[in-house]
Amino acid sequence: MKNEIRILGVDDAPFNKFKDKNVLIIGTIFRGGSWLDGILSTKVKVDGNDSTKKLIEMVNKCKFKPQIQCIILDGIAFGGFNIIDIDELNKKTKIPVIIVIRRMPDLKKIKTTLKKLGKEKKYKLIEKAGEVHKVGKIYIQLNGVTVENAKEIIRISCTRSLLPESIRVAHIIAAGIKLGESKGKA
Repeated sequence: MKNEIRILGVDDAPFNKFKDKNVLIIGTIFRGGSWLDGILSTKVKVDGNDSTKKLIEMVNKCKFKPQIQCIILDGIAFGGFNIIDIDELNKKTKIPVIIVIRRMPDLKKIKTTLKKLGKEKKYKLIEKAGEVHKVGKIYIQLNGVTVENAKEIIRISCTRSLLPESIRVAHIIAAGIKLGESKGKA
């Protein structure tokens, strides 16, 4: 695998779940973990059901699509519980998808919370995303790519932190736009 594989990393901006109706989504196109080639953006509803559709539209309409060889998401949900169907994202874009998770999710707690909110159907998308694999100090779920190739993509793209550079930079940009400056861990 080339060190300059084109990767789209996607993260959401900070948001207030009580005040904000929508959340900004930023995508950065990187060559491996070294070069930023482009930025994409869209918005999704807080706790909505449109994240999969909006990501598919964002990717399929962008001029970089023919070069993108992998989509890396910072988590399976944006804007709270706006959960992404990674199988559909993979099928409709024809690009492999890797979800990066900073720590092992408490799936039982997530299921209980969604049930309390009357949104237990959303948990099926988490289950559908498949097995969680440990890669170094992070965890991943994947679709359209083997575990071995996903590990190699993570190795190539993690140049300045435990996270792939594409989602680290997407996080910084999203926070900077929303808050006026980035802060916290990226």
